[in-house]
Amino acid sequence: MTRFAHSIVAISGAAGNLGRAVATRFAAEGASLVLLDRDSPSLSELEKSLPGTHLVVPVDLTDRAAVRGAIDTAGDRLGTISVACALAGGFAMGPAAHETSAADWDRMHTLNLGTLTPLLAAVTPSMIAARSGKIVTVGAHAALKGVPGMAAYCAAKSAVMRVTESAAAELRGHGINVNCVLPTVLDTPANREAMPDVEPTKWVSPAQLAAVVAFLASDDASAIHGALLPVTSLS
Repeated sequence: MTRFAHSIVAISGAAGNLGRAVATRFAAEGASLVLLDRDSPSLSELEKSLPGTHLVVPVDLTDRAAVRGAIDTAGDRLGTISVACALAGGFAMGPAAHETSAADWDRMHTLNLGTLTPLLAAVTPSMIAARSGKIVTVGAHAALKGVPGMAAYCAAKSAVMRVTESAAAELRGHGINVNCVLPTVLDTPANREAMPDVEPTKWVSPAQLAAVVAFLASDDASAIHGALLPVTSLS
């Protein structure tokens, strides 16, 4: 399958478990990738493992000017970004909402929303000019409501979901689709170590989530705008 043979796909958080799975999926379907993350060695290792022509751009994903520079560089070398996957984020359990420190509120906000908005600002102008584009974000199924011990995380992911909906409403008239996946627990080495007593076959694999991201980035999803698509476990 080569749905993305003529696509330039930017992936933020590309060095993470989900980022690697999404990069592998898009590369297998013919896309040229712009791999964005702070972890330069991991990005280079990933790039070497993928078929096709790709660009590694180490960057602080919270630095708006740096992300814009990275996207401009990618445009000069590969062409206009046609798909942007905002995958960077972070999770941490915490105390009760009233006991959560300002630093913990800020950390969850920065890791999740603070890594999304610079990419959104960088890729959208060229998509508007092209009157075409797909943007996929990552919310969280848990953030559909507040959860004890997860106030900062739920608030941050809820903000990602609201930004996705707003951007979708603003950009649909420009031929741009903006949608969000809402996974439950991902089957990653870190989660297996943190929760050794839980059966990981009930979790969502990064490859399964990558398949949904690729669907939302494809022409098959051209009529979908502002969706918050649950990608849940088998339990």
